[in-house]
Order: sequence, then C-alpha cells, then structure tokens
Amino acid sequence: MPARGWRIAQGALVGLVAGGAGLAVGELVAVVTGEASAPVTAVGTWAISITPTWLEQFAIRNFGSNDKAVLLTGVYTTVALGAAANGVLARIRLNVASILVALFGVVGAIAAVTRPAAHTSWLLPSLLAGIAAALVLRWLTLLSPKEPEPSAQSSDRRRFVLGTLGTTAGALVAGFGGNAWIKKRYNVAEARAKVVLPTPANALPKPPAAVHPKVAGLGPFITPTSEFYRVDTALTVPRVDPRDWKLKIHGMVERPFEITFEELLSYRFEEHDMTLTCVSNPVGGPYVGNARWLGTPLAPLLRRAGVRRGADMILSKATDGMTIGSPVEAVLDGRQAMLAIAMNGEALPEKHGFPCRMLIPGLYGYVSATKWLTDLNITTFASSDAYWTPRGYSPQAPVKTASRIDVPKSGATVPAGTVVLAGTAWATHRGLAAVEVQIGDGAWREATLASSDTPDTWRQWSYEWANATKGTHKIRVRATDGTGAVQTSDVQDVVPNGATGYHAITVHVS
Repeated sequence: MPARGWRIAQGALVGLVAGGAGLAVGELVAVVTGEASAPVTAVGTWAISITPTWLEQFAIRNFGSNDKAVLLTGVYTTVALGAAANGVLARIRLNVASILVALFGVVGAIAAVTRPAAHTSWLLPSLLAGIAAALVLRWLTLLSPKEPEPSAQSSDRRRFVLGTLGTTAGALVAGFGGNAWIKKRYNVAEARAKVVLPTPANALPKPPAAVHPKVAGLGPFITPTSEFYRVDTALTVPRVDPRDWKLKIHGMVERPFEITFEELLSYRFEEHDMTLTCVSNPVGGPYVGNARWLGTPLAPLLRRAGVRRGADMILSKATDGMTIGSPVEAVLDGRQAMLAIAMNGEALPEKHGFPCRMLIPGLYGYVSATKWLTDLNITTFASSDAYWTPRGYSPQAPVKTASRIDVPKSGATVPAGTVVLAGTAWATHRGLAAVEVQIGDGAWREATLASSDTPDTWRQWSYEWANATKGTHKIRVRATDGTGAVQTSDVQDVVPNGATGYHAITVHVS
C-alpha cells in the first residue's frame, strides 16, 4: 500500500477505535444517569425533535415501527464516519483533532440536557465520552508507526497493534456490557408481572363471533397485542416502576392532587373495546388497531379536581417529556375516556405505556392517547401548545371516517367467478352505518357489515363480487358513519389532522 493510503487507513482505524471507546464510556456512565442519557440515544432523541414534519412522515410511511432502528443506524454511521475522518486529521493536526472530538462530546451533552425530561446528570455520559475519545485518540496516534516501511521499529508496531486491539476489546466489552447493565438495572418486567389487575365493574364477554366475517386473510376483530402498531418519538422505551409512578392533576383546577399507582388500583375499573388510530395513518394504512382496554374513568378525576371555568385543554405529559393536548369536553361529555393499565387482558406492555396511559375515544392518538402518563395540566388551547402543534398538526383532531380493503391484497391475481372482498372501516365514537364498494367505474354496491361491538370500535365487512371477469380491475371502498355522513373522496395528506380519500386496490382476474 502506498504510504499516503497507509497513513489514511491507519488514521481512520485510530479514529474509529477512539470513537468506539468514547461511546463505551458513555454507555457505562449512563448505567448511573439513565438509559436516555447515553450519547447515541441523547443525540438520536434530539434529532427526532428537530426532524421536519415531511421527513418524519417519510420515515413513518417507509419504515413504520422500524423507524427508530433506522435512526440509530444513521446516528452510528454518522459517528463512525466523523470519527474516522477525525482520526485521519489527527495524523497531521493532533491538537485540532483532539479538540474536535471533545467538542462532539459537548454537543452530545447539550443534546442530552436539553431534552424535556432531562436531569443535570445527563451532561456526564457525553462529556466523559468526549474526553475518553480524545485521550484514546491522542494515545493511539502518538503510538502508531509513522511509516509502513520495514525500517519502522517492530517494537513500535507491536505496541500499536496491542494498544489498538486492547482498546477495541475493552470498548466492546464496556459498550455491550454497559448496555446490558442498563437494560437490567432499569428493567421493569418483574414489576409488570407482579401487577394484579383489578376486577372490572363491567366485565365484558368475549366479542361474539359475528363481529368477524370469517373471510380467509382478514385480520382478527381484536388486534393481538404483539401486532398492535406503535408510532411514537421514544427512541428508548421509558421504563417506569409502578412503585415510583405518580400522576399529578393540576393547573386550572380548584383542588390539585397526586395519586400513586397503588391508589389508582383502588378506583373503579371498567373494560372497554376501542379502536385506536394514529394520525400518521395513510389511506388504507396499517396504523390502526382494536383492543380491549382496562382502565378507570378519567371524568371522575377531573371532577374531583374541579375544573375551572374557561379551561378547555388537558395538557398531558409522559415520563419522557412528550406532551399531548386533549379537549376537556371530550372527557366530560359521557364517552369512556380512561386511564388504562391493561390491554387485551394483560398489564400494558412497556412499549404501549406501562404502567398507565390515557385513552379518549373518537380522537387521533396524538391528541388523546398519552403513553407513560405522569401529568395532567388543565389549561387552555389558547395559552398552551402540545408537542405536535408547532410542527404543523391541528390542536384538535377527531378521527375521520375511514375504510380499507384487506382482502385481496392490491396486485393479487384471483380466479374468475365469485371473488370475496373484505376489509375494515372505522369512525371512532360515531360508529359505522354502511360500507360500499365500487368495481371499476360501476355503481357503488353495499357490502355486508359484520356485527357491531361498540361505536368506539371498527367494523369489518365483506362483499361477494359475482361474475368477476378476466382482466385488471380497480376496486374502491367508502364508509358511512353513524350520523349518516359519507366518507369524503377529497384527498388529503395526514398533516394537519388525518388523511382522507378512498382506499383503492388493483386486482387481476385470471
């Protein structure tokens, strides 16, 4: 290898090893300060907070629940490239490179400490990571042979190789060990397993078989918890021990108060089947699910606090600092708004808000379904903004009537004759009155609705397309809600308050 190429490769290697050592130190420190304070997590969370709405929607649309993994991969890749370049720079400007890598630590510390739920201690992982990376960079750069020729002393090469291998091994052990230690220290799986769910005052029977059309390929009426969608900004799932959990209700109220999880369990609990929809769900998209929730009604808690005249917004906050704004009226108008602690018969999974989340039927999740709930501030829409409002989303967002074709899949080839179509429709809290399908440019034809559970759940539907003829056909679907309003055909993106338009598929009849 030419001398110049050899020096570049050696410098890049030194930079990568130094960067890895720094991140490993950061992970170890985060064992004490908290998982969210680790350098990569802190920078990734900061990146989420400054991501423009169009890019955030691109990530959700293309990566779904894997968007966090994609972001982390991007952060690690960026760090690796920067570290390698800095290692090359260190061969000619060691002091400058050392200062730069330390500054990266400062940037990480600022990113960490400016997060909504941050503590002052969150400065430490990134700062110490930057210092460690700078020290390792200097040590390995000074240790490395200056030229590749055999004239270079073998002892120098040996020290460099041993130093590089030893640092790399130490970084791997510290990094993976620190990450595993974090997961173990902040693990709440055991605490979750010990939660004894209260008996609901209105224990619901299993949904009748008639709620599902029994069409092959159509998903179940109740979405399995493992398949329930997850869309949020939490790069690491908050882990909250119920023994440490408290909910504060304050703001424009006569009697502010706090409750513990133990007190919460002593309240009246109810079961309620409810469909939850993300505002980021495109027409025909997957970010909607139906589950049986166990929770205590939220309205009595607001009445206990005594909401003052003029208050129209509940600014709820999650453990990680996420804020969501919900209309007070939507809690007090008689619908089954609740503080939920269980989903489909089990305590909430960590990624779905354990130990407690808020649910308000009829509203998109970004204005109603706060996970890892810890604070309810009664205020006004005029004086307060929730997280999504400055990012272009509407402060209030009732769920829009939507319908979807699930069977067959778009692009499928089906045999001529009778073809069974099936899907799902929802107009949460208004209920569904009808679903219609259109084959090509033909007339709208009424589908058969499966039985209704509650107005707060979706309804599944089916339609027998008789005499399907050979060729390619476009099929559309639309729904009518319980008030008689027909789903709009106007096409709108998910921003500012939910996508609209008819879902359409193309099938090939053979």
